[in-house]
Amino acid sequence: MTAIEICALIVSVIALAILYWTGYRGGLIDGRVEGIEEGKNIQRADNSEEIRNVNLLLEQARAHHKSLYGHYTRVLEATKLGATDRVQLIAIAEKLQLASDTFRAVNSKSHAVQTLALRDKALSIAALLEPIAQEKAA
Repeated sequence: MTAIEICALIVSVIALAILYWTGYRGGLIDGRVEGIEEGKNIQRADNSEEIRNVNLLLEQARAHHKSLYGHYTRVLEATKLGATDRVQLIAIAEKLQLASDTFRAVNSKSHAVQTLALRDKALSIAALLEPIAQEKAA
């Protein structure tokens, strides 16, 4: 081989090495950029899914809150019952006892039993209101 052929071979090897190195570096940079973009897209998708899950949980919490608030208002109304309501329930129980005796007198046993059951319910409600009446009086 002549000196010119040896120089041409060295130059072509160096050129090939430079070409390979620039291609490698360019591909590496492009891969990193593409990976970063793909990661951002996945993160956005995860964030939007998390937002949907949080919104779903928020709606469920609102529905549960409405249900609990309904129970709260009913209990609040029940606690407003006082001594006068207790006295009225006892009076109703006495009238139901009289009605039961009347039904027994006219041989209407089923009505008498129903009336006694209602009387017992009225007395049990009055018994529940008794501690409340004592607390309010104190």
